Amino acid sequence: MLIDSHAHLDSPGIAERLPEVLEKAHKAGVERILTIGCVGEDLSVISNVINLAETYDGVYAALGVHPHEAQYFNEATGRELQQAMSHPRVIGWGEIGLDFHYNHSDKINQEKAFRRQLELAQEINQPVVIHSREAANETFAFLNHFSQKGPLCGVMHCFTYDLATARSFIDLGFLIGFGGILTFPRSEELREVARTVPANSYLVETDSPYLAPVPHRGKDNEPALVTHIVETLAQVRSETESGIAAQTGSNFENLFLR
Repeated sequence: MLIDSHAHLDSPGIAERLPEVLEKAHKAGVERILTIGCVGEDLSVISNVINLAETYDGVYAALGVHPHEAQYFNEATGRELQQAMSHPRVIGWGEIGLDFHYNHSDKINQEKAFRRQLELAQEINQPVVIHSREAANETFAFLNHFSQKGPLCGVMHCFTYDLATARSFIDLGFLIGFGGILTFPRSEELREVARTVPANSYLVETDSPYLAPVPHRGKDNEPALVTHIVETLAQVRSETESGIAAQTGSNFENLFLR
């Protein structure tokens, strides 16, 4: 079973041709897709993404206020998101986190939104999808703090840090999300992470329509291309592609469909 654990099916470039995209994914063997709804000033994203999950077989949803949009987070949005988590097709809270590369929202607003969403997700024991860029230590501090308060689990989406950092998040109970960057020529350090982490600690994702894997760089990404990430993982881990697919499928189910 191939699973794309992180895609943005409501994004331009995909949304207007979604039936075609999903048909290609199905032909490539992708049976489940977790589509991420990044909520900002426009709360209609919540209903739109839930509608995608209701409409298409094998599509599930996660919802959250992305760090880029953290300036728009408020308590009313948080509670609306928490209410949306009761929908059976909504299986994750995210993507949420910290991004100190772009700083589209300032650090104070990012940390405020991240902290409160972790609190709300933890209240209902919902897995979280974490975005972290140039913020490894700060992200770890938040997750470590909440892990000490009670059960907390999730995935480090689009992981690009080193092996020691990966191990620190795995020790907290988080999975590592490998995407198209794993296939890039200059990503040898990341491939060493992929080679080393335990079998039950990682997922595969596309982040469609972003970060298309080799040999599709420069084009829109889509869930069917998760096969290239599985192929790379099989090579670096000296395993079969079917074994990688089975393992990541099991890891996905254990995290999100438990």
